[in-house]
Amino acid sequence: MNKNYKNVKIHPTAIVEDDVEIGEGTSIWHHAHVRKNAHLGKKCILGKGVYVDAEVTIGDGVKIQNRVSIYHGVTIGNNVFLGPHVVFTNDLYPRAFNQEWKIVKTKVEDGVSIGANSVIICGITLGKFAMIGSGSVITKDVPEHALVFGNPARIRGYVCKCGLKVFPKPPEGEKVDVSKFVCENCERILKGWVK
Repeated sequence: MNKNYKNVKIHPTAIVEDDVEIGEGTSIWHHAHVRKNAHLGKKCILGKGVYVDAEVTIGDGVKIQNRVSIYHGVTIGNNVFLGPHVVFTNDLYPRAFNQEWKIVKTKVEDGVSIGANSVIICGITLGKFAMIGSGSVITKDVPEHALVFGNPARIRGYVCKCGLKVFPKPPEGEKVDVSKFVCENCERILKGWVK
């Protein structure tokens, strides 16, 4: 383990394997395990029992709560929140005896929040500032600013960057010009189109 990390806190019970990059100001708590060649950005928090697999990339300012599992093939953007016990998968057809399985990648874009006990099936993208409700099973891409929950998760509305729900889901197949919506909390105007 490279012990020359700048301003990094690693609890004595945590395991940080060789060749891990850890950004300044990051904290790794009790019984966390970070595998070789993982990259953790600046000012991240990894809670108790977090597992970060080999070659995972995590951006800056990410908060990972207790017992989250992030497997090889997952990329986490900046300022993402992962609630307790969130699990990412990386194999669509797992078998204990299959030695030639294929890693299927997952991307979590900047500002996404994922509620506790959610499962993220591999091969999807969670768009910027999307919010995933607790206990959800995510089986397909989630658009930017979408509020989704359920099993399987469905779009239930849209949220501002600050997290406040700003408008309901549009009728099926209809596009909504989100630039017409102003957040009541932060007065931010959403930009772009969502479908």
